[in-house]
Amino acid sequence: MDLDIRRVIKSIPKDYGPEQLSPLTTVWGESLGEVAYRSHPRPLLAREAWQTLDGWWECAFVPCADAGKQWGDAEAPAVFDRKIRVPFSPEASLSGVERQLQPSELLWYRRTFVAPSLSSRASCVLHFDGVDYACAVYVNGSKVAEHEGAYLPFEVDITHVLRDEPNELLVCVYDPSETGTQLRGKQRLHRGGMWYTAQSGIWQSVWLEVVPRTHVEELSLEPDLETGTLTVSVRANGIAMLNVGVFDGDEMVASGIQSRRVGGRMTLDLEIPDVRLWTPDTPVLYDVHVAYGEDVLTSYVAFRTIGVERDGRGVPRICLNGEPLFLRGLLDQGYWPDGLLTPPCEEAMAFDLRAVTRNGFNMVRKHIKVESERFYALCDRMGVLVMQDMPSGGDLPSDRWSRDVPTLWRGSWHSQRDDTDKGRDRLGASDEAYRDEWTRTCEDVIGRLAQHPCIVAWVLFNESWGQFDSAAATQLAWDLDPTRPVLSASGWYDQGAGDIRGVHNYFRGIHMFADPYAGKDDRPSRVQMVSEFGGLTWRIEGHAQLDHTYGYAEFESLEAWRAGLDELLAATDALEAEGLAGFVYTQLTDVEEETNGLLTYDRKVDKMEL
Repeated sequence: MDLDIRRVIKSIPKDYGPEQLSPLTTVWGESLGEVAYRSHPRPLLAREAWQTLDGWWECAFVPCADAGKQWGDAEAPAVFDRKIRVPFSPEASLSGVERQLQPSELLWYRRTFVAPSLSSRASCVLHFDGVDYACAVYVNGSKVAEHEGAYLPFEVDITHVLRDEPNELLVCVYDPSETGTQLRGKQRLHRGGMWYTAQSGIWQSVWLEVVPRTHVEELSLEPDLETGTLTVSVRANGIAMLNVGVFDGDEMVASGIQSRRVGGRMTLDLEIPDVRLWTPDTPVLYDVHVAYGEDVLTSYVAFRTIGVERDGRGVPRICLNGEPLFLRGLLDQGYWPDGLLTPPCEEAMAFDLRAVTRNGFNMVRKHIKVESERFYALCDRMGVLVMQDMPSGGDLPSDRWSRDVPTLWRGSWHSQRDDTDKGRDRLGASDEAYRDEWTRTCEDVIGRLAQHPCIVAWVLFNESWGQFDSAAATQLAWDLDPTRPVLSASGWYDQGAGDIRGVHNYFRGIHMFADPYAGKDDRPSRVQMVSEFGGLTWRIEGHAQLDHTYGYAEFESLEAWRAGLDELLAATDALEAEGLAGFVYTQLTDVEEETNGLLTYDRKVDKMEL
C-alpha cells in the first residue's frame, strides 16, 4: 500500500471556528486609482467606440425576507449609504466596502453616466462581464435586463431608454452562495481549508459600446496550419460589404472583400504567406482588421494546432504543432487578498504569468474559475498555456464521497457512476436546475474562449464536485470544439471518457497509475497526466492571513521546503520517460489558509527566490 496515512491525517481540515483574516495587500492594490482596467474588455472583438463604467458607484445592502424570489422586481432603496469601487465585490478590500452580502439581503448599485453621442444608425450597448449571481438592471427607471450566472457575461441594447441628461443605472443583486446550488467555484460564506471567502455582486468590468445598427454579431477566425489559410467568417444583423486585412506587425500579409452571404454568414478564405507558428517560446499573433459596412473592429489569430498523437513508442502525448510537449503546469486559483476573484489590474495578472515561466513551468490550470478575456489575451501574448476548468456548483460536496472514500480507496476512482440518480445524488448534482446551468455555462465558456490559442484543454469536472453525466458532457465539449483535448473528470470519479486521464496524487508515491479503461470496449488509450499533486506548505510570517496553515506537507525550514519541492518535481519529470504527458503542481500562490504556493498570497515574495 503506497498511501501515506500520516500525511492524510495531517491534511484533514481543522475547525478553528470563526476567524478574522489578517489584511494583506498587493503592490498594485496599494497604488490603485479609481479605474483598475483601461484596455478593451473584449480583445478578440474590439471596437474603438467604448467607455468604461468601472470606478466609484453607490451601493446599499437591503434586508429581504425572500431575496431569492424578489430580486427581479424589488423596489430600489431611497438611500444609498456606501461607495463601492466597481468591479470589485463588496467583500474585497479594494471595493472600499469590506462587507459580506448575505443570502437574506439584496445588494443595490447606483451610478449616473453620460450617454455617448449616437447617430441615427448606431446603438448603445451596455455590457456586464460578470455579476455574482443574479441581477436585475434598470436604466432611467426601466428594467432592461435580468440575468443569472456568475460566470456568464451579458449585454443589452439600451438605446431606447437613454436621455440627453445624465442617465441613472441601477443594479439589484442576489447571491445565495453555498446555500444554493448555482455555480460558485470555491466560495463559501464559512471559509476554511480549501474553501475561500465568498464574494458577490459585480466582479468584472461594466462598459458601454457604440455599435452601428448593421454590425458584426459574431466573428470566427479559423486558421489552417496545413494549408496556410485563414478562414474569416462573420454573422451579422444586416447586409453590408465585408473587408478584412491581416497584419504581421505593421505589414499587411493578406486581405480580401466579400459581399455574398450564405446561410446568414459571410466567409473569406485568405492565404497567409510563410506562416509563423505560435508556441510558448514564440507566441506569434496576427492582427486582424475587420470592416463590415460602418462597423470596424480588430481581433487577432494564431496558427497552431493542439491535439493527442502517439509518439514513436505508441504512447499518446499532447502535441503542439505536431510535436510532443510535456506540460509542466501550476494550479492557478485566481484569488487575490485585496480583490478576491478580481485581480487588482492587468499588470497583476501579467506578474503571475511571468512567475509561472520564470520558475520553469509552461502552463497554468485555471482552477474552478473563468477569468476575464483580458487574462487569456495576456496568456496568448506571453505564451503561457492554459488548461481551462469549468466552474463547479451543485450541493455541498460530501466529505465521504469527495474526500474520504477516494483518498483511502484508489479502486473507488473508477467504481462510482455519475449517470444515475444515485450517482448524481452522491456527487452533489441532483438539482436539475444546477445541471442545466452547468451545461449553459460550459457552452458559453467554450464558445467564447475557443479562439484563444493559449487554451490547450478543457477540464469539465473536478473531484466529483457537482459531477454528472461526464461522458455526455465530454461529447458536448467535443461537438463545441473538436480542436482541443478534454479532461472529463480530474481526480475522480473517472468514467473512461475524454482524451486525458487526470489523476490527483497528494498522498501516494510518485509513479504511473494504469488506466483501467485502456482497451476496454475497444477504447483508445488516453493521455496520462497528474492533474493535481504537491501542495507542499511553507508559511512566511508577515505575508499570511492566519497563524496556521492548510496544506499537504509541512517543513521545518525554507531550505527543507525547497529541497522537498525539487525532489518531488524531479520525480514527476522523470515519469515523462514512462509515458506521463504532463502535471499540474499545487499551486502558484498561497490562498488564505493555504500556504502551499510558490508565491505568497500578496505576491510580494517568491519562495523560490527568497
